[in-house]
Amino acid sequence: MGVDNTSKAGNGKGLIQLLKEARGIELSFDVPPTGNILSQIRELSKLLLAEHHTREAEALDQVHQHCITSPQFGGLGLEATKELNDTETTEVLFFVSAYLDALNYQDRIAAPPPVLDKRPPSRRAMTLPEKILAAHDVARTGSVKPGDVIRLDVDWVMASELSWAGMEKTYESLGAPGIFRNDRLWIAGDHVVDPRNVSTPRIKPLIESCERARRVFKLTEYQGMNYTIMHTEFCRERAQPGMLVIGSDSHTCSAGSVSSLAIGLGVADVTLPLVTGQTWIKVPETVQIRFINRPRPGLGGKDVILYILKTLKRNTVASDRVVEYGGPGMQYLSCDARFAFCNMTTEFGGVSGICVPDATTKAFVDKRKHPKHKKQAVYYRPDEDAQYAESYTIDLHNVEPFVARYPSPDDVVPVGDVAGTHLDGCFIGACTTTHEDLVLAALTLEAGLRKGWKPVPRGIRKVVPGSRPILHELEELGLADIFREAGFEVGVPGCSYCVGMSADQAGKGEVWLSSQNRNFENRMGPGAIGSIASAVTVAASAFSMTITDPTELLDSIDLDRLAGILGREQRDIASGVQPQYVEPGELAKNETTARRAAGDDPSTTGLVVSPEEASPEKRTTIIQGKVQTLGDFIDTDALAPAEALVGNPSPEQIGKFCLCHTHPDFGRRVKEDGLNIVVAGKAFGVGSSRENAVAALQGAGVQCVIARSFAFIFSRNMPNLGFLGIVMQDDEFYRAAEDGAEIQIDVDAKVVRVGGKEFGFSLSELELQLWRQGGMSKAFALWGKDLLQRMTRQVKPSKPVAGMERKADDQLDW
Repeated sequence: MGVDNTSKAGNGKGLIQLLKEARGIELSFDVPPTGNILSQIRELSKLLLAEHHTREAEALDQVHQHCITSPQFGGLGLEATKELNDTETTEVLFFVSAYLDALNYQDRIAAPPPVLDKRPPSRRAMTLPEKILAAHDVARTGSVKPGDVIRLDVDWVMASELSWAGMEKTYESLGAPGIFRNDRLWIAGDHVVDPRNVSTPRIKPLIESCERARRVFKLTEYQGMNYTIMHTEFCRERAQPGMLVIGSDSHTCSAGSVSSLAIGLGVADVTLPLVTGQTWIKVPETVQIRFINRPRPGLGGKDVILYILKTLKRNTVASDRVVEYGGPGMQYLSCDARFAFCNMTTEFGGVSGICVPDATTKAFVDKRKHPKHKKQAVYYRPDEDAQYAESYTIDLHNVEPFVARYPSPDDVVPVGDVAGTHLDGCFIGACTTTHEDLVLAALTLEAGLRKGWKPVPRGIRKVVPGSRPILHELEELGLADIFREAGFEVGVPGCSYCVGMSADQAGKGEVWLSSQNRNFENRMGPGAIGSIASAVTVAASAFSMTITDPTELLDSIDLDRLAGILGREQRDIASGVQPQYVEPGELAKNETTARRAAGDDPSTTGLVVSPEEASPEKRTTIIQGKVQTLGDFIDTDALAPAEALVGNPSPEQIGKFCLCHTHPDFGRRVKEDGLNIVVAGKAFGVGSSRENAVAALQGAGVQCVIARSFAFIFSRNMPNLGFLGIVMQDDEFYRAAEDGAEIQIDVDAKVVRVGGKEFGFSLSELELQLWRQGGMSKAFALWGKDLLQRMTRQVKPSKPVAGMERKADDQLDW
């Protein structure tokens, strides 16, 4: 699509040409060639509105707003009355083209059935996550239950610059088939990019990959590098109640704070909805957390989730389940507090975490700047008779300042138990540290300074706000200066020490206290020791560089001033405006009949693959090897360490680093001793969503992992990469599968033979077929965009997709 930007007078003509090419609208008038391109956009918008082209007029208004908004808030920062140069004009026209194309994407999406005012009498009671899944199930029957394998329509796809590099590679391996929506892909440069390293050979390709996505896909929602940590501004300004969000990051569940069902998956798993707008899930059970009473002033969501981890432990009740947070105590928890505990639901072990929406949710969403990011909010709530796998009550009055001791997020103790511990570093930041947390930390430091506390000269102190808008506010209010006065360096938005793979890394043997969400071995840097606490506890500890109880300082904070800064009053939920709750709609019978006639039966489950559709590559179904035993909680940070990830490494290259820090003899034992079948304990693959963890095992030469349980994301990453993972809970098997024992896996018979005994196992048909095809990319090459329809529904087979070749950027099928 070309644009005419050769002269100021040509811009109006270029706008009309763009409108015609993108939307097929031919106007009987010209845009007056007066003023710059922004003035012409405003004039064209008015004319379109007068001719009842409302959506196009709104799109141009959004372009204008984006262009004049400051870069501190995600815009271009152009002046509406100033003459623009050719580069600026080209950029404006690019966004005109992108926003008009977005309307075309929207037009191709079938409207969901209207929501219902009340639950039909015949419909089963559902939890909140079940209702959102039912609303997005392509079958649109209005109801789902745990165990159903369903195909889902997706609202948003998310990626960081680090995961996008892998997604782009996967996308191209699929034949670059185009994406489902250019206005619903969110890429944030946050994990490893930093102003100090943007020109380095390891980082520059990641930035180029993101910029390429922006250009090729014509992204409307893109602010470049170090604008926000991936989840921060997405939750603050974009995710809406009732949406289904899929992201290539384990903390995607943060959006549950605004009552989106947000699920983190691996790269291949997220690339599929990027292309098709759909994904699949086996409907998980729901565990309920009911809050009662209220927390003490100054204690936010971080200490709430640490209390939950202390009480219930990780990868126990939450494992393979969605955690639904609700109860009367929710009224005392802000959306920022909810962000913190939804964010760390992944450390809890859940598939996702989601808050029951209430007046607080509605007020948070309603105050957003852009109408498009609040008008699609749909408010569901659980039925009173909904069935939960388990239900627990958490008394918020019992929450106090806690510390999760290295290296386990559930080894939680009251701060007094570790008070006085020497620290080499204090870090306040990471996605889990919200705007509210940063304000509280600043006021805690201010209270200390007023009491005459002085920061000791030793140690490293750093604070990293979650986004430029938050940093802008901290500067405007003078809170950033308080951090500086207390000895903190104020950094640009990014993951910083939390991932320990960029410019900020803790040194070997250094002891840190951090407000991040994950404290696994080597997380903050190779050999570093990091424990987790709330931002206020880290702030209080930063004066003496020893772990310190923040209670004395919190008691000195002016709560009215705090409420004023945060822009809300402390009030009961009853005084707020409650959302209007609805129920998922369902397709009419005639619509279901029409879809069946078209070859897509959304009402039948199962998987049918005809012989002619089988993969041409025959995989051996008998796997021979020897056992190498590992323990519980083998995490993805250990399987694929940070230093192995940046760039575009092959599985063989990543495999050289597999478990090198925690099990340094692992790789040699696989290669030289033939111990290529891993037998492990519970929650294998816990931690981040990095798909590289599976690739590392493959590259190291591992043929299969057998474990008591797998982390949810890891369990999906294995079949997506054509890797075999087996759940085995029989104690007798673990007695027989000693380290070094010979073992045989018969995939067709679903039997493991070891120690002279046979042990059966189960694999879903979808997992089995993905393994047989060699992973998601090869399955896509066979079935194309109908992949999920074929692998989750009983449908009539069609011919395989052949000859899928990379198209030029301007020939992509949008």
